[in-house]
Amino acid sequence: MLSRFKQLQFRHLQRYVDPVKVLNSYHTKSGVYGHYPKNKSEFKIDDAAIQNRIHQSNVYRLVEGYRTFGHRKASLDPLQLAEIEPVPELEAGMYGISTDSNHIIQTNGIFNGPDMTIEELIQNLESIYCGPAAIEFKHLENTEEIEWLAEAFERRGEVEIPAKTKVELADLMLRCQAFDHFLANKFVNVKRYGGEGGESMMAVFEEIFNKCSQSDLTDVVICMPHRGRLNFLTCMLKFPPVIMFKKMKGLSEIPPNVAGSGDVLSHLYTSVDLNYNNDSVHVSLIPNPSHLEANNPVAVGKARAKQQTLRCGEYSPETTAKRVLSVQVHGDASFSAQGVVAETFCIAECPHYNVGGSVHLIVNNQIGFTTEACRGRSSRYSSCLAKINAYPVLHVNADYPEEVLRVTSIAMDYQRKFNKDIIIDFICFRKHGHNELDEPSFTQPVMYKAVKARESIPNQYANLIVSEGLCERETLDNSVRAWNASLTEHMSQVDSFTPQRFDLQKQWKEMEQPGDVVTHWDTGVTVDLLKFIGQKSVTCSDLKVHPNVQKAHVDRRIERMKDGKGLDWATAESLAFGSLLYQGYNVRVSGQDVGRGTFSHRHGLLVDQETDEIYIPLNHIKEDQTGFLELANSALSEEAVLGFEYGMSIEHPNNLIIWEAQFGDFFNGAQIIIDTYISSGELKWLLQSGLVMLLPHGMDGAGPEHSSCRIERFLQMCDSSEVKVDGDNINMQVVNPSTPAQYFHLLRRQMIRNFRKPLIVVAPKILLRLPEATSTLAEMAPGSTFQPVLGDPVVSPKNVTKVVFCSGKHYYTLAKERENLKLQSVALVRLECLCPFPAAEIQTELNKFSNATDFVWSQEEHRNMGAWSFVSPRFENILGRKLRYVGRDQLGTPAIGIGQIHQAEAKSLLQQTFS
Repeated sequence: MLSRFKQLQFRHLQRYVDPVKVLNSYHTKSGVYGHYPKNKSEFKIDDAAIQNRIHQSNVYRLVEGYRTFGHRKASLDPLQLAEIEPVPELEAGMYGISTDSNHIIQTNGIFNGPDMTIEELIQNLESIYCGPAAIEFKHLENTEEIEWLAEAFERRGEVEIPAKTKVELADLMLRCQAFDHFLANKFVNVKRYGGEGGESMMAVFEEIFNKCSQSDLTDVVICMPHRGRLNFLTCMLKFPPVIMFKKMKGLSEIPPNVAGSGDVLSHLYTSVDLNYNNDSVHVSLIPNPSHLEANNPVAVGKARAKQQTLRCGEYSPETTAKRVLSVQVHGDASFSAQGVVAETFCIAECPHYNVGGSVHLIVNNQIGFTTEACRGRSSRYSSCLAKINAYPVLHVNADYPEEVLRVTSIAMDYQRKFNKDIIIDFICFRKHGHNELDEPSFTQPVMYKAVKARESIPNQYANLIVSEGLCERETLDNSVRAWNASLTEHMSQVDSFTPQRFDLQKQWKEMEQPGDVVTHWDTGVTVDLLKFIGQKSVTCSDLKVHPNVQKAHVDRRIERMKDGKGLDWATAESLAFGSLLYQGYNVRVSGQDVGRGTFSHRHGLLVDQETDEIYIPLNHIKEDQTGFLELANSALSEEAVLGFEYGMSIEHPNNLIIWEAQFGDFFNGAQIIIDTYISSGELKWLLQSGLVMLLPHGMDGAGPEHSSCRIERFLQMCDSSEVKVDGDNINMQVVNPSTPAQYFHLLRRQMIRNFRKPLIVVAPKILLRLPEATSTLAEMAPGSTFQPVLGDPVVSPKNVTKVVFCSGKHYYTLAKERENLKLQSVALVRLECLCPFPAAEIQTELNKFSNATDFVWSQEEHRNMGAWSFVSPRFENILGRKLRYVGRDQLGTPAIGIGQIHQAEAKSLLQQTFS
């Protein structure tokens, strides 16, 4: 009779409800656009299996020992350099079991195989868990997943790989190897980061694409660093080798008459339809920067946007089907060390960021640049970071391509079934060190003695299948010869080949690459429609809204809609969003606390005070609505979330994607995304993005960290000219709007124009509720548009002797001081747009003031910050007008942290401006 204690130990296994779906269900039962909770998973273990575990508890503990610790004894290193230490938890004696017993073990519920003796069981466990493949899954929190993975891994050897598949795999790896050899012969001095030593990673992709054709998957979005990237592009994704060869010869991959700077060889990308099993799967390999792992959240964001287009995954209330798969390929050293990986895991199952699980492939070279794993990380494996979210890890030795196929098959089946991430730790080596021009034996002599002494993986596997009689050697040799002939043909075309446009295709076909003039767009909306949208934006009849929100937000907006005056920032934003939704565009606002807004101004997402249920009024404007608002309150992440939003923005031009920083300077945690994607993505890869960044800014005494959005950094990243007039073809826009109407037009212009550019908005804080900073519906009516420069509506130009140029909220401080001083001789001109620099509009304003002799630039930021260093040379070189600087002195921090000094600075600034 089993003790009561042991019975309780096993009782929890009988019925299990997945806690993860409960944890991530958000405060909505019915769902909102972008997050529709699915039914909870309920799982039950067979009673007979439970009883057998109880009856043979020591045997079960032994099996569990292998499932938990078998990976520590596995033969995972193709170079066999590491000594495998004894694992006490795998000793039968530890569980009071004798290996001499001929007793037949009843394996039901204990092991996934036929009944057998203890010796046979141990042999099976050794073969399954301690061979060239291993698994870590006992850290998972979901019993159903644990049980499923145990069965899948223990039965993987029962799945016969067809002879045809083996031959095709051998052929693929040999062509991969031949490609590297071809480049080595033709381009001796080119760093190509070849796949030599990791050719069997092609088996991972081959199995993924095969599995896609057998399921509901139609699209795969892949991010990948440099190792083996060129092999993957040419050998599997149909990328024309001639383009690579042109690049290797120093020629451009950018088509003629198309503006672009290009990028390095190992950042090339493609989008292609592949045919597997008479079914088509669309594969997008996104471009990558040299900042390792930065492309991971971008790929997930692009996959999410594809799901939005297909109305699947979290965008569908009816089905759990997710027809888009995200595949993230990593380097071993970077996977462990780059914080963006952890950030991307953090948002992986959050509402509005979930893509139904990614398949991760770590191409594990067992070394960073020259730093070995023992010094490059603190964890046992590079994959240990996956345990943050309790994701399973499959380890596999690259010397065994068939095992690579099998573990990939398990990974795909797991991802499909549980809609969660899974990691394949593909352990290989680099034949040539960090790149082909490197000498790795300087730092790893023992490792590279082993590398040089061994046969290549493709040759090993080809020899194996030939010896098994599955294929003639001549068949494989003929295929390689034909591949080399094809590469030679591509090489002969290098000088005559003209690259074709690969941007602005399919859903982007209505877009254009903008020219060197600034175009103007009517972004106004009829007043009646604006009133209707304004009313709908706060209509929530069945919701019990917080009294303060009801009074200050709902009731006040309804009142303002009646006469169309005194419209604040949040109202203008809602009108912009609502009018775009009405026209069929989608809008997504992402960031920390964006539903309410950091400054409690937006309240686009209302919360029932009794049930916590949430409601987004703008998604209920009309019955046949096709455009929707997604408000994504994000995790406390900047780099991963901003990368995710950029990925969403490059998928479809009809989605207005907005990232709002909690405070303006919070973007600095995502500087890599801004540097490598947002500011330069179109120039490098011809990918347009209409991403909007809202960066609350204002020198209001908040101290060094919550004051400045670092306007100067964004302006420095712009390719605006200091000596000639800008056009729409600048790399990104930087604006500092001072009225709600201006903000309204900026948001609508992002969608109405026939091109997309990133928009950096110096967003407000105190202007959100400043009575002077309001607008009217008339300023948003048809015929109205964004004004790059706002002239002075108060003073008479003939009386003006001093013209003060400023930008953003600083205008209101200056206007108030001018009113206090009763000055009629000073004009205040606002630069609402900084880049592209509005030279023509500024000149129009200058022409009004024929009696002016003093021209000032006044800013609240310090001299080495703000817009001064940007506007000064342009005024002088383009407009012939030298400005006098007025503002704070230079400082090493964005703002003073001592209130008394801050106030003295503000007072001095005003005195200098009007003296």
